[in-house]
Amino acid sequence: EVQLVESGGGLVQPGGSLTISCTTSGFTFSSSAMSWVRQAPGKGLEWVAAIYSDRSTNYGNSLRARFNISRDNTKNTVYLHMSNLKPEDTAVYYCARGGLTTWSQGSRGQGTQVTVSS
Repeated sequence: EVQLVESGGGLVQPGGSLTISCTTSGFTFSSSAMSWVRQAPGKGLEWVAAIYSDRSTNYGNSLRARFNISRDNTKNTVYLHMSNLKPEDTAVYYCARGGLTTWSQGSRGQGTQVTVSS
């Protein structure tokens, strides 16, 4: 059974940083592309970033400067480090199996809430 479990969300002040994690099981993580997607209140899903089996990465518009996706194949875990957070980054963040063009077809976790507010 494929499982993806996000953790590390919380409340952070504008300008702050946060790292969220997604631990996986049930598939060959090291050969899988992984993505982070988010859903802000009242909006649809927005793809954020992807990391591939060769560790190459790509990011959504304007996020590359503030977000960093990484992976630890020994722990079957993908991370998203977010810095200089803004209120508009407030969303439920999900990890998904797949890259930019395939994440919507794959499994997704239950999400972790990130709230940016003073």
